[in-house]
Amino acid sequence: MALVHSFYSSRQPSGENAAVLDQAEALRAAGHDVTLIAAHTDALEAEPGYTLRAAVRVATGRGRSPLAELRRISPDVVHVHNLFPNFATDWLDRWPGAVVATLHNYRPVCAAATLFRDGKVCTACPDGDRWTGLRQGCYRGRRGATLPLTWAGRRGAAAHPLLRRAQRLVMLSERSRDLYLRFGVPQEKLALVPNFVGFGSPAAPEDRTAAASGADRVARVSGAAARWVYVGRLSEEKGILPLLRSWPDNEPLDVIGSGPLESACRETADGGVRLLGALPRREIIARLPQYMGLVFPSVCPESATALVCQEALAAGVPVLALAGSAAADSVRRDGTGAVYGGPAELPHTLTMARERFPLLRERCRRVHAERYSVRSWTAAMEAVYAQAQAHAAGRRSAGAAEQAC
Repeated sequence: MALVHSFYSSRQPSGENAAVLDQAEALRAAGHDVTLIAAHTDALEAEPGYTLRAAVRVATGRGRSPLAELRRISPDVVHVHNLFPNFATDWLDRWPGAVVATLHNYRPVCAAATLFRDGKVCTACPDGDRWTGLRQGCYRGRRGATLPLTWAGRRGAAAHPLLRRAQRLVMLSERSRDLYLRFGVPQEKLALVPNFVGFGSPAAPEDRTAAASGADRVARVSGAAARWVYVGRLSEEKGILPLLRSWPDNEPLDVIGSGPLESACRETADGGVRLLGALPRREIIARLPQYMGLVFPSVCPESATALVCQEALAAGVPVLALAGSAAADSVRRDGTGAVYGGPAELPHTLTMARERFPLLRERCRRVHAERYSVRSWTAAMEAVYAQAQAHAAGRRSAGAAEQAC
C-alpha cells in the first residue's frame, strides 16, 4: 500500500500532517506493508523558482509525480491524502490500480479550502460561480496566488482529477459528505470514515493510559477550580476573537495556539484568560485531562471533527462547540458535551456545562473507543480498500474486453 501526501509547511502546524503519519503507523501495526511517498514543503520551497513551479503545477496538473515510485513498489492501493501544491494530478489517469483519496478539507472546490470568507460560510465557487475566489483573492488574500487554484477547479467538483479518478473518497464527517454530494460528487464513491486519534501515535499506549488515569483523577475532584481550554490556530475561521469577546469574567480559560490574531487575542483577553502560545502535541495531550472541557468555537464548516476534539474525548474531556461545525454535529449525536448557538448563549451554556461535564467523562472515553479508535478506523479503511480494489479490477476487466473486441 502507498500513501501519497504533500506535507504542509511546519510554519503552520497541521492536524492533517499528523493524521497521515498516525494512519501510516496504524496500518503497519495491522500488518500492512505501507510506503509513504511524501513531498515536504519545508524542503522544496527553498529551491529557486519554487513558487512559480508550484503555481504551474496546480494550474495545469502537470509536474512532480509519484509514478516512478509507485511502479517500483506496485502497491495494491494508492491512498492519496494531499497533492497540493507539490504533486501534480495528471499521473492519476496513468496509474492503472486502485486509488482511494481522503478529503481532509474543501480544497478541490474552494481555493481557501475552508468554504469560509469575510466572516461567514461561502459556497459560491462550488455552487457555480467558479471565479468568485479569484475576484476575492481567497488564497492567501492574493488574486495571483488564487488564480492557479481557480483555473484548476473551473469545471467543478465532478471534473476534478482526483475526485473523478478515485474509486473511493473518504469523508471525515457527515457535514463534509453532504456538502460534497451537493457539489456534484457521486454518492457511490463516498465512504464515511472519521479520523482516529491515539496519544502521540497508535504505538504509544503509555500515553493513552496516562491520559485516562489523569482524567480519572480530575473527575474525582471538585470541578470548581477547573479551567476550560481552547486549542487551535488563532485565526478568523477558528472563531477565537468572538469567543474571547463573549467569554465570562468568572470562567478561567487557557488558550493554546498561535496565528495571525495572536496580538488581537492578547488585547482582548481578560484577567481570567491565559494565552499559553503554541505547545508540542504531546504536551497538549498531557495537559488535556486537567481541564473541565475543551471549547471549540470554529465559525467555518470544518470538514472533520478536529483531532483535538477527538483527543479530548480520549482523555475523558467533554467538548463545548459552537453550532455549525462537524465537531458540534458529533457532540449532539454522541452526547459528549454541549453546543451553543452564539455569543449570547455562551454564559448560560458554560454554567450548565460546568454542572454536567464531570458526569460525561466516562461517556467521552467510551465514544472515542467506539468511533474514533485505531481499531475502528483500521477496520473501516480495510473495507474501503477492498471496495476500491474490486472496482479497479472490474474497470481493468472491462477495458480488456473492449480491446479484445
